[in-house]
Amino acid sequence: MRALITRPEQEAQNLRRKLQARGIESDCAPLLDIRIRNDAVLPLDGVTALLFTSVNGLRAFVANCNRRNLAVYAVGETTAAAARKAGFTQVEAAGGDVEKLAALVRQRHPVGQGALLHVAGATLAGDLQAMLRANGYDVRRVTLYEAQAASALPAAVAADFAAGQYDAALFFSPRTAAVFVTLVRQAGIGDGAAACTALALSANVAAALAPLGWAEIRVAAMPREDDMLALLDGMTTNRSDGS
Repeated sequence: MRALITRPEQEAQNLRRKLQARGIESDCAPLLDIRIRNDAVLPLDGVTALLFTSVNGLRAFVANCNRRNLAVYAVGETTAAAARKAGFTQVEAAGGDVEKLAALVRQRHPVGQGALLHVAGATLAGDLQAMLRANGYDVRRVTLYEAQAASALPAAVAADFAAGQYDAALFFSPRTAAVFVTLVRQAGIGDGAAACTALALSANVAAALAPLGWAEIRVAAMPREDDMLALLDGMTTNRSDGS
């Protein structure tokens, strides 16, 4: 089996190792280039907890601030694990999207227990600040990174996609999926999707992929990397069974 990974470079490397351990060959086509600010002044006065809606937000905070004595509410377990590795000790993970992160904060962080700081990118997937302010929380937001879209697919990846060489392609965000669709159409290689199963982290990601004629679009049971890998494991099992 051969898969295409579309995550930013750092996440792609880790995922590629996991695929290799499963005997799955993979190529990487990072569609977003993460650019972190390193000169930010953070509004931490009165803040008792940090909100991270992506692992990139966590990395951006670590690059700008040495404080690790704040509580962390992370969008998912991957981001939570990165926070623990960075030295945070009070870390909780939501179920993988902004709505579930807001629900976790409401459950675990009383309104009067200090301000919250959402470390965000220039492009937001849901307005976490507005969601929590509606419940009376003091929520601040600081933009510490920007995800710039690629202008083209890597030449080798484009050629192999056009030739139907990928059994699966993995997509972890609606924006990444939309960028891929745009670049494939610009290159005139949309027919290559017919040989490939698209694996989507969520229904929103699947919707962004829908304009291409994929062999199939499969959605992870939960918006987590492990559930994306489970989709690949299922494809491998089906192949072994001859189905």
